[in-house]
Amino acid sequence: NKSNDSINCFFLLLIIHMIIDYTINMIKTYTYRNLSWLDVESPSQDDVAELIKKHGLHPLVGEELLSPTKKPKVDIYKNYIFLALHIPIRIKTGGKYVVVEKEVDFIIGNNFIITSRNEVVEPLHSFSRVFETNSILDKNNLGDHAGIIFYYMMKKVYSNMSEDLENIKDALNDVEEFIFIGHERKMVEVISELSRELIDFKQTSRLHKEVLESFASVPVDFFGKNFISFIEDLKTEYSEVHDLVMSNRELLNDLRETNDSLLSTKQNENLKLFSILAFVTFPLNLLISLFLIPSEHTPIIGNAYDWEIIVGIVIVAALGMFY
Repeated sequence: NKSNDSINCFFLLLIIHMIIDYTINMIKTYTYRNLSWLDVESPSQDDVAELIKKHGLHPLVGEELLSPTKKPKVDIYKNYIFLALHIPIRIKTGGKYVVVEKEVDFIIGNNFIITSRNEVVEPLHSFSRVFETNSILDKNNLGDHAGIIFYYMMKKVYSNMSEDLENIKDALNDVEEFIFIGHERKMVEVISELSRELIDFKQTSRLHKEVLESFASVPVDFFGKNFISFIEDLKTEYSEVHDLVMSNRELLNDLRETNDSLLSTKQNENLKLFSILAFVTFPLNLLISLFLIPSEHTPIIGNAYDWEIIVGIVIVAALGMFY
């Protein structure tokens, strides 16, 4: 019995340790020199309360972290900046690609940055692996404030968006090949799905430019004069993403017009064939029906080779109408 009690206590302590470890891991902390990055996934009220107490955040910021933001925004406080962004991510679900909108809240102070999200955001996950090695900042002595971390985060986000758009472009090139080998009907659905992806991409990212412009208006003494050039670089990155969206939409519209034109041509050919068949068969049916009228003096009927004669008349008439 004592042995069983010891085993039960061991497993109980192990479970408690796992729960505590899981709770702690909801806030992952990364450090570089005097800078710290706190990455929070699905924050609870206790997590937010801890962040507010530790970094002196305004209660309204805590409410923003706990509830979804309808549209991107920038709020400037005395010692930090709150920034909410919606990031389009292309994922594969149910065998099809879709673009989902994922919100990330940033709190950027002078020597700390907090990111809050409700689910995994792949660009930030990739950035965390790089940040752990400190390699991305060691190569460039650009400053000692958290704005630099935000800059590299957004560079990774826009790089991921560009990669997704390039994959959509590759899918459009595949559609072009299938259109011209006779798969117009199948491509109607594929084009519609790609169109939905580009629409979602555009709608989710359309306010990034306004947010970056608002962020650029932060007082110069917050991050220093040199930081303006980094924001301008991010605006350039966003412009490239926007241009990719528009070029893909233009390509998609051209492919849709081409596909619709080829599909319409095929349908017209089918209608033409059915019209010819109707034009030929209706008079022949009428001709044969005349010989079926019950009467005492039906021509040809009753004579030698009457069936062969009627068939010959039908064949000659059909060839004449086709000609």
